[in-house]
Amino acid sequence: QVQLVESGGGLVQAGGSLRLSCAASGRTFSSYAMGWFRQTPGKREFVAAITGSGTITYYADSVKGRFTISRDNAKNTVYLQMNSLKPEDTAVYYCAADRTTVGLTTTRAYDYWGQGTQVTVSS
Repeated sequence: QVQLVESGGGLVQAGGSLRLSCAASGRTFSSYAMGWFRQTPGKREFVAAITGSGTITYYADSVKGRFTISRDNAKNTVYLQMNSLKPEDTAVYYCAADRTTVGLTTTRAYDYWGQGTQVTVSS
């Protein structure tokens, strides 16, 4: 029911910044909590999440103080501002939409996923 398209990935040096965007289809975007996850060959891990109204956010300990999730419901878009990037942040980043509003830090909570965008941080 919901289509998600990520953009903004690329190659950046350690200490640099990137902003990822996720554009969503549908009339009920504000009803969905949104999350960002990242995939490496070894694992898929939670990065950040935001409630439908944008009033509550969640972050993995590894990105607190460096990443910021936000959303613009008028544009049906969620963002991930990534600052002070480290080589350990290298991964494919996925945007996801959750209609259940339960367990926002878990992969299973999300109903729809984008295609992913590659982020590579060089040292």
